[in-house]
Amino acid sequence: MQTNPHLETLPDFPFDRLRTLLDGIDPAAGLDPIALTIGEPQQPVPDWVSKIVMENAHLWNKYPPFSGSNALRQAAAGWLGRRYGLTSDHIDPMKHVVACAGTREAIYLLPTWAVPLTKGGGRPIVAMPNPFYHVYGTAALASGAESLYLSATKETGHLPDLDSLNEDTLARMAVMFLCSPANPQGVVADATYLERAIKLARKHDFLLAVDECYAEIYDSKPPVGALQVCRDMGGDASCLFDNVIVFHSLSKRSNGAGVRSGFMAGDPAIIEAHGRFRSYISATIPGPIDAASVALWNDDDHVKQIRAFYRRNIDTAEQVLGDRFGFYRPEGGFFLWLDVGDGEQAAQTLWRDAAVRVLPGAHTSRTGDTGINPGDPYIRIALVEEANTIREACERLIRTL
Repeated sequence: MQTNPHLETLPDFPFDRLRTLLDGIDPAAGLDPIALTIGEPQQPVPDWVSKIVMENAHLWNKYPPFSGSNALRQAAAGWLGRRYGLTSDHIDPMKHVVACAGTREAIYLLPTWAVPLTKGGGRPIVAMPNPFYHVYGTAALASGAESLYLSATKETGHLPDLDSLNEDTLARMAVMFLCSPANPQGVVADATYLERAIKLARKHDFLLAVDECYAEIYDSKPPVGALQVCRDMGGDASCLFDNVIVFHSLSKRSNGAGVRSGFMAGDPAIIEAHGRFRSYISATIPGPIDAASVALWNDDDHVKQIRAFYRRNIDTAEQVLGDRFGFYRPEGGFFLWLDVGDGEQAAQTLWRDAAVRVLPGAHTSRTGDTGINPGDPYIRIALVEEANTIREACERLIRTL
């Protein structure tokens, strides 16, 4: 049977690739296996979340609002206000915010309707950093656009080089994904960089979609947000967020990966169109989860504890690794991006000889036009376990590699 030709080049899922890579390799005997591959928080959500879910159990039999309850959208806007200084003059919860059942589905769906048949006289382009969150690539393929993988290497500060984009490319650009703090490199796009990206999006009329899901997991300084930069750039309130959308999630901020709750915010025309589109096909946030999400966005204290947990783990890794493997403290997020020469070989060696499971950097990136995969030399380590486990894993890594 024939299938969607756009998805014929869809690569294996990163963790399926890892299973294939390690298939037949037994972990080192006598050592407890340590898995640091998936960015899945291992700490619990606040204990009061379960109580709120139970108190709203009467809502399980109700169809949830497609764009989230008014209370949830107000809570998201309130958090944007506390976090980025966006007041009610800047953010209208009903116009600028739409809730989604985790940001993965919202990211995937965005290019489905946002990519036109042609742009700039040719095939539209969806661009993304390389390495990248795998959903960006799948979304680009499904939309029928040309996928443009913008190398984000040490030489470019681990962010795409915006000045390298030529006029033809920019004219055909339909969507550009950015991620700050970046997954996997942990760097943060500063206000100057984001302003440059926003100006390009407006000049060439493409959608800048900024994934800020790690914005609350930072080392010392809260990362600037794209909507915050829009505000600082000024302009009429009706066009303050033109061409810009951001994504936020409870998965990392609140250890709520299983809660499946997030939101997108920004350009009201995009929010309205996306809300209308997803009302036909998207999963919605059930009432009890919606109520818990409201409480989580309204509470900042639990986030301080989560942030401190990851900071301790980074401290521990730094104490053990020092400057080995190009170690640097990530500005945001909870991943280490270590240069081990050959990431796939290192992953096999670490599993076989040290019972430590890590993700090869090549599984988070694609080979570019130059024939180079920027993730090849790296491994990604998720600092999601307790500090003593992180210490043990790093010590094994040094002994083994």
